[in-house]
Amino acid sequence: MSQASAQYHAFIKEILQHQKVWAIKDEQGFPTSTNLSGETTMPFWSLKSRAEKIIKNVPEYCEFQLHEITLDDFLNKWLMGLEEDGLYVGGNWSGTRSTGYDLKPKEVFERIKYKRKLD
Repeated sequence: MSQASAQYHAFIKEILQHQKVWAIKDEQGFPTSTNLSGETTMPFWSLKSRAEKIIKNVPEYCEFQLHEITLDDFLNKWLMGLEEDGLYVGGNWSGTRSTGYDLKPKEVFERIKYKRKLD
């Protein structure tokens, strides 16, 4: 399993466990990034400590603050809004380049829904 794949699986597992999702923002709002395929992604993390590590280790994010989102808000507001805006979800990006999997919001929603049924 690749590092990005492991981070994505941890993302789903941990947000279900803690019922929270973490984002980062500054005065201009929430960051996005466009990948080589031209997809624009907004990153999210499953643990506060993961988001804090990105702020600490990625120079572009050193001025950002943590933003806590309940799992219900993430499912019912954020994912719907991202889908409408044509943005992807970056789950648990990591490393000094802050990279990982970029997934369609609908895929993330369906995966969470599926995992909830199994638990």
